[in-house]
Amino acid sequence: MVALASTFVHSLLDEAVAEAPDAVAVRDSVTAVTYRELAEASEAFAVWLDARGLRRGDRLVVQLPSRIELVALVHGCSRRGVILVPLNPAMKEFHIKSVLGNAEPAMVLTTGPALDVFSGLTDVPVHDMAEVWSLVQNLVGQRIPAPAELSVDDVAFLIYTSGSTAAPKAVICPHAQVSFASRSLQADLGYGPEDVVFCRFPLSWDYGLYKILLTALGRSEIVLAGEESDLVLLRRMRETGATIVPIVPSLAAMIAALAKRDSADLPPVRMFSNTGAALPEATIDALREAFPKAQVVRQFGQTECKRISIVPPQEDGLRPNSVGRPLQGTEVAILDPDGNEVPVGEVGEITVTGPHVMPGYWRNPEVTAKTFRQDRLGGNGLRLHTGDYGSVDADGYLYFEGRRDDMFKRKGIRISTVEIEAAAADIPGVRGACAVPPNGPRDLAIFAETELAPHDVIKELAKRLEPAKVPSICKVVDVMPLSLHGKNARKELAAMLDGAPA
Repeated sequence: MVALASTFVHSLLDEAVAEAPDAVAVRDSVTAVTYRELAEASEAFAVWLDARGLRRGDRLVVQLPSRIELVALVHGCSRRGVILVPLNPAMKEFHIKSVLGNAEPAMVLTTGPALDVFSGLTDVPVHDMAEVWSLVQNLVGQRIPAPAELSVDDVAFLIYTSGSTAAPKAVICPHAQVSFASRSLQADLGYGPEDVVFCRFPLSWDYGLYKILLTALGRSEIVLAGEESDLVLLRRMRETGATIVPIVPSLAAMIAALAKRDSADLPPVRMFSNTGAALPEATIDALREAFPKAQVVRQFGQTECKRISIVPPQEDGLRPNSVGRPLQGTEVAILDPDGNEVPVGEVGEITVTGPHVMPGYWRNPEVTAKTFRQDRLGGNGLRLHTGDYGSVDADGYLYFEGRRDDMFKRKGIRISTVEIEAAAADIPGVRGACAVPPNGPRDLAIFAETELAPHDVIKELAKRLEPAKVPSICKVVDVMPLSLHGKNARKELAAMLDGAPA
């Protein structure tokens, strides 16, 4: 069982420095730094932040590519008690405006064209990271004492996520919850000093952000590859000696397709870890065929608690439909609409308790009260009501059925978009799929990333699904549109359908 460790985010880095100071910590497209060098840069960032007047609880909004300087800044903010607010580099002015109004930052750090965007939206100082990084490097060797009042219950990050509302909402992520979740994940994933983690995801997404914490715990190397071209993906994995590759379904399908066409030796990958959306069995099979020594680890979670469940790597393939067991030191309960636990095997809302459950949404008390509720099942803390539906088996393994928004009735039958998408992904030639529930007069639809004709997709689905679950509309796309967090952009696809003749 994982010790319920409550530490600061930067403590994870300091532990790595104490044990492996000269090991490579981070590599980007420009250079690489050791754990000692990364810690020194984070100390220098702390000095720079203090000189600019940022104090405990101040928010620092950053919109930056995933590079070494951003990793150093993560830990530098932690040392000063400054709350880091990382925004996806792809976030546009429309959403940036609402984030600035909600977060009320003391400062913004960005680069390139975004400098003008932020300067036009806020009166707080907006700094160019290119200039700041030069200044910070000149401060290496300087240190400043940590503020005496810092607490592990202080907020480390505000992570903005998409949701059912038009404006993004920020999950409050304190040091204690973040460090516990990281250590609990590491207990199952087992990153080690010989591992090289090839990360394509922005640090604005918790999936990318936690990777720099997990690699510190494992004394591993992380390769920040978000700026690499898709065309050189396998070559870069090979050059860097990637052993662990975090994936989402679209990236997994791309890697499998590239590997099938690549005649050179493949990278020494030992583990693919998936999140964001269910990984289709066809994609898992393709990865296993291309990388026969690699384990494919399924995970399930939400930023509101980081991770809900994980299939232990050593159990890969044993429960192919399960998303795993709860993180060590945490609990999952499946509840009915009245808040009572349902019997084993029955579907209900997935709820979560444990030291990883975040305290709520930043300055959003109504949604916080709805999602983070006092535990009525005998516990003293908060119970996260995920809005996801699933069941557990007799051994405590979780099975995901779909989100509340993804469940609908058609022809009297309760249906989940997940099962339709899984059936579509099983069709040879379909690289990705997104089901869009009926809306008024518009019937159930499926978007498929494929060269197949729409009627062929429908025909193949009819072979795999009950009649009521077969979409009547199919739209074929060259590339499946995704949200900023790598999930199917279902709302945008629905708007496309409802704004044009079906």
